[in-house]
Amino acid sequence: MRTAYSVETVRAAERELMARLPEGALMQRAAAGLAAACADVLGRVYGSRVVLLVGSGDNGGDALYAGARLARRGAGVRAVLLSPGRAHAGGLAALRRAGGSVVEAGAGVPAGASVVRLVEQADLVVDGIVGIGGKGGLREEAVPLAEAARRGRGAVVAVDLPSGVDADTGEVRGAAVRADVTVTFGAYKPGLLIDPAREYAGVLRFVDIGLELGLPGGAGAGAAQVEALQHADVARLLPVPAAESDKYRRGVVGIAAGSARYPGAAVLAVAGALRGGAGAVRYVGPAGGAVLARHPETLVSERGPARAGRVQAWVVGPGAGDDAATVGEVLAADVPVLIDADGLRLAEVGAVRGRGARGVPTLMTPHAGEAAALLGVEREVVESGRLAAARELAGRYGAAVLLKGSTTVVAEAGGGGAVRVNPTGTPWLATAGSGDVLSGLGGSLLAAGLSAVDAGSAAAYLHGLAGRFAAEGAPVSAEDVAGRIPEAWRSVVRAPAAQG
Repeated sequence: MRTAYSVETVRAAERELMARLPEGALMQRAAAGLAAACADVLGRVYGSRVVLLVGSGDNGGDALYAGARLARRGAGVRAVLLSPGRAHAGGLAALRRAGGSVVEAGAGVPAGASVVRLVEQADLVVDGIVGIGGKGGLREEAVPLAEAARRGRGAVVAVDLPSGVDADTGEVRGAAVRADVTVTFGAYKPGLLIDPAREYAGVLRFVDIGLELGLPGGAGAGAAQVEALQHADVARLLPVPAAESDKYRRGVVGIAAGSARYPGAAVLAVAGALRGGAGAVRYVGPAGGAVLARHPETLVSERGPARAGRVQAWVVGPGAGDDAATVGEVLAADVPVLIDADGLRLAEVGAVRGRGARGVPTLMTPHAGEAAALLGVEREVVESGRLAAARELAGRYGAAVLLKGSTTVVAEAGGGGAVRVNPTGTPWLATAGSGDVLSGLGGSLLAAGLSAVDAGSAAAYLHGLAGRFAAEGAPVSAEDVAGRIPEAWRSVVRAPAAQG
């Protein structure tokens, strides 16, 4: 599992470690890892042209020391100082001793055409402008250099975090560096795992500098803010039937979805549920004929949720139209409920919060537009601050929230604790009905006994993998995605890390 910590927590761990190490040792560890990553990106260091974009903080020092290491290996290294007079003195001296050179641009010295050309023609640009404590976008004098790096011929490597993005939230409030690779030290930062900042980070490369002993584990002050599951984590969550299992022991999920106008939503939700590990699927709604035609193993009822028969969890809302009565009936049940699509609009806040008060789990699965409507804000507010939006919604409703999108995040009921970030998926999943499949899959995992956060996290992970397998670089339908869930499941449980 990848865990990401706040800037405050990372800095506290750094201070604790630096107190035990010789002066400058921690920066040298970071610079060594950064230089190694840069060498890997370059392939051939000798004779290459490297430009360092250097600010006034420790990130600039890391870049300068790494540049000195590359210069000693034969690279031509030039440092562009955006804060002349405030660059890291030790790093600057090391670079000059190694044969590197310096130009100034910033603090009243505009980036002239020659400096811009220097950046554009480099084989590698190292972004050491702003550290993890930076807020807001790049300063005006840094913007031309960031733009030159973006359109230039060389790769861009960010030091710890792309300059201009928010390390704690993943927000981007102005111009920022777009990196091909980000080399992060000691701990992941939330912004590296959450869009929109994640798309600025490129490929992540982690450098261990010994911070783990100073980072807190478990809950409480300083605990991880964000978690990203990996194959082994998901494999441990997935239900495995035992020899004595029957359909009720494995879990039965109820699907209350679809309408005369949207029967396909019911079909797709049932498809996701049938492949999600539960022992059986009960369907309630007006699309029973369409469901049976595609999935004859489904148990169809016309008697409403309360009289449909035994279930261990419900999914309500996909394609439901304005059927508020069914949504209310499902929310009154004393089993876990996943609310999606129209159900989110029809679910009363008090009814959802009441379930939490009774200790009955609820998982809400909005996309950004639905979350914005529930929060009373513009969609752009949710998309630019996904972490905050998921937490606020989870706090308002007292329910776990799976916020779908370019980065799917899962917040626990109440909005506290670490938020799960889903690392799988593909833009091809942005297709009609894909969310219905995810709902059925998540509901099935709820019925199998997973907590709301675990069910949402595992469902998003498998759904994202299934989308990748189905797409392979081409358009896919939601039905294609549902059909590849078993393959995604097998890939998770058969991975070597999952087996060990």
